[in-house]
Amino acid sequence: MVRAWYTGASGMNAQQKRLDAISNNLANVDTTSYKRDISVSKSFPELLLRRMEDDGVYRHPFGSADVAPIIGKVGLGVELNELFTDFQQGSYKPTGNNTDMSLEGKGFFAVETPYGERYTRNGNFTIGVEGYLLTKEGYPVLGENGRLFLQDMNFTVNKNGEVWVQPITDSDADSILLDRLRVCTFENDRYISKQGSSLYKDTPVSGPAVPFEGLGRPIVSQGFLETSNVNVVNEMVQMIEVNRAYEANQKTIQAEDTMMSKLWSEVVRTK
Repeated sequence: MVRAWYTGASGMNAQQKRLDAISNNLANVDTTSYKRDISVSKSFPELLLRRMEDDGVYRHPFGSADVAPIIGKVGLGVELNELFTDFQQGSYKPTGNNTDMSLEGKGFFAVETPYGERYTRNGNFTIGVEGYLLTKEGYPVLGENGRLFLQDMNFTVNKNGEVWVQPITDSDADSILLDRLRVCTFENDRYISKQGSSLYKDTPVSGPAVPFEGLGRPIVSQGFLETSNVNVVNEMVQMIEVNRAYEANQKTIQAEDTMMSKLWSEVVRTK
């Protein structure tokens, strides 16, 4: 009976972790380029149950063996196995702002932070007071040759991520290639770590960031932003499933508690 308490409790803990992930997804449904988290649980190894105090053992030339028959299997509950990020692409919305950019396909913008290089798909950029292209948090966006200085410049970004600039004071001047946006990928992007503020960090499992080249390089769209990939209806349905599963585990614990109380108050007293 005590085992059933822990089995039910493990189920409640697993559903709580799942509910936390769903709640976070719903809270970020309007966050630019947010990628939903998915909670994955795994079961503990099952045990074989044998009937106790049966016929004991039987002898054979190589020793002895238990003749207690197997009754069946018993599960020992579940635990959180992994909380991974679903990088399915979100939809796009036009903004008309030339500092806004989105990526079509896999890949991440590279960003310079005080903690090292970080990566994001949130292309809601701005030009800072010092003239550099920055994220909303004030981190410089990186090109392949470093920071992008765009003060007093008319600039356009083509599909390949090349930044072409033209001085505001000379509209007749030819556009000059300033740099190309540093777009990175990972060997196992599923295992990169969220850092908050739409930033990601590489991990030993994901491998280091490498520049994205070739035909698979994502298309850069200037004047567009990628929306969250959270589907509100699906998340709400999953939340209902979590609540039902949580209640089922809770009732299991209550039933086992009632049985244990009856055991101690009646059976043990009788003996």
